[in-house]
Parts: sequence; structure tokens; C-alpha cells
Amino acid sequence: MNTNSPKRQVALAILHQDRRFLMQLRDNIPTIAHPGYWAFFGGHIEPGETPEVAVKREIIEEINYEMPTVTSFGAFDAPQAVRHVFYAPLTVGLDELELNEGWDLDLWSIEEIQKGERYSKKADSIRPLGKPHQQILLDFIDRHL
Repeated sequence: MNTNSPKRQVALAILHQDRRFLMQLRDNIPTIAHPGYWAFFGGHIEPGETPEVAVKREIIEEINYEMPTVTSFGAFDAPQAVRHVFYAPLTVGLDELELNEGWDLDLWSIEEIQKGERYSKKADSIRPLGKPHQQILLDFIDRHL
């Protein structure tokens, strides 16, 4: 896939640990994609950067975690962006992560992903899981668990 096309290109990570999945509660800023929603960690692919390099860089920037392995799950083309999705094990506890971007983070169970929402202590409210993120996770669970 050409990552230099005019459509926005993003690299996202499914980080998993014991059948649970790390999600980020995005800042509640109206000018960003999916404000106030739970979503994957990751971000924009820089010019000249491969999706794999981008996802590794983004995860280090956002939670200071170096993924031990990175495997492609696929590229998901949508009107607003192409999402290059990778998966990797989360080999540390949440207390070892540094949340440098976003409002909150937590591990989600399969049941919570199916429900599509959950409470955040930091937001003090129930926040929704972004629909594209939910569908990608459900596809991942169906194929890999």
C-alpha cells in the first residue's frame, strides 16, 4: 500500500495480555479524531516512514513501551483514513507504562469490547469504544482467539 497517498495513513497497535486488550481513552478535544472515545494507541505515519516503523515509534511516544514483536493484522481502508493495524503482546504491567498521550488507559476484556463502552475513573464517566476500533478488535478476536 502506498503510504504517500493523500488519504491520511495511521499505524495502530492491538496490545494484548491474558485475553485482554490495552485501549487508550482519547483526550476529549473536539479537533482530534474520536475525541473522548476509547481507541487503539498509535498515530500518523510520517512521510517516508513505513507503517511498522510508525507503530513502534508511536507506542514508545504514547506509553513508553517497546513492543517485543510486531505482526501485521492488516490495512483497513475507510473514507477518513487507512488504518494499518499491528498486534503485539503487552509484556509489562499497566503500572510500568507512562501515559504520555490521552486521558486514560486500561485493559479491556472481550465482553467489554463486545459491549462497546466502559467506565473511566479519570473521566468519571462511561465512555464509548470507537466503532472502527471495536470492529477491528472483534475481527482480531474471531481470527486469533
